[in-house]
Amino acid sequence: PEQHALLEQTLALLGEEGYDGFGKALEILINATMALERTHYLNAGHYERTAEREGYANGYKPKTLNTRVGTLNLQVPQTRDGFYPSSLEKGTRSERALKASLAEMYVNGVSTRKVTKITEELCGLEVTSAQVSRVTAELDKHFKSWRSRKLGAYRYLWLDARYEKVRYENCVVDCAVLVAMGVNENGNREVLGVSVSLSEAEVHWREFLQGLQARGLSGVTLIISDAHTGLGAARAAVFSGIPWQRCQFHLQQNAQAYVSHVAQRTEVAGKIRAIFNAPSLEDAQRLLKLTVNYYAETNRKLADWMEDNLEEGFTVFSVAPPALWKKLRTSNPIERLNREIKRRTKVAVIFPNTEACLRLVTAILIEHTEDWQTDKRYMTLE
Repeated sequence: PEQHALLEQTLALLGEEGYDGFGKALEILINATMALERTHYLNAGHYERTAEREGYANGYKPKTLNTRVGTLNLQVPQTRDGFYPSSLEKGTRSERALKASLAEMYVNGVSTRKVTKITEELCGLEVTSAQVSRVTAELDKHFKSWRSRKLGAYRYLWLDARYEKVRYENCVVDCAVLVAMGVNENGNREVLGVSVSLSEAEVHWREFLQGLQARGLSGVTLIISDAHTGLGAARAAVFSGIPWQRCQFHLQQNAQAYVSHVAQRTEVAGKIRAIFNAPSLEDAQRLLKLTVNYYAETNRKLADWMEDNLEEGFTVFSVAPPALWKKLRTSNPIERLNREIKRRTKVAVIFPNTEACLRLVTAILIEHTEDWQTDKRYMTLE
């Protein structure tokens, strides 16, 4: 009944005020959500007497929240042990990080009229340098703690890199964003780390991987990635002896550079798929040999490339059970994560510095890690 009353109140408000009522409707819903979260946190309702109670409510604290639909006047429920609603914090973290990144562009004089307009539309208010300093200091402290948190055993490790535009010494350069994702012993996914640098060279990869190791990363039985510049040497130095699975999807794409005729692309892609879909390592090796011989006379460069590279995509046959091959044979899981980063960062256009880029990417990755913690297991390892 209480939920029905809340829904009816919200719908009535929207019916009477239309778009002008969005802010008030959102205010009602957030307040109700926070109150419900406190009830679950305490394991007891308002004034409810129960042996399962795990704490006591302590009233409400007013808070204003600036959003894209206006300023919301919220009543944040309190408890005696410092409870804070995740429904409030989680929904604003990325927006605050993006606000800070765009605000830095505006404040430091490197923005354009378009960026200023985006900032005002996104944040719903003008941004001052004092506000920027306060927000970034708060975010950076939290994000640094998350990036340096202790790790444990993760059986499978994905690595990937992408690029963002960053201003550096009066120029716009491509900045490498390195991301690591793992699957723990329970079969759950987690973003393990992120690093931003002006280079994807070996030294950046080496420092990134050494950082994961120093934080306690252990138990890795397979590393999955594409053949990124500098990654191979860094991986061999830091994780010596751990098998590497080269992304089969990228291998299939790379092969197209050696196709002499457009009409041949579909045929080559089909033959490579058949090799990777083989039921065993022996069958994959047999099909590879047949394919190399097939192209030896008509396209020697393609045949040589296949012979030199495709076996780097066979590692999964030897180190994982067949039921997991599909999820472990490509870097698609972490690339989907990077596509989500791109979708969110493209609003910023050009970051004023690497710190602003790292701030926003970290916020996005924290949200995904939190979502994965409540999802069902990514894979069954037994």
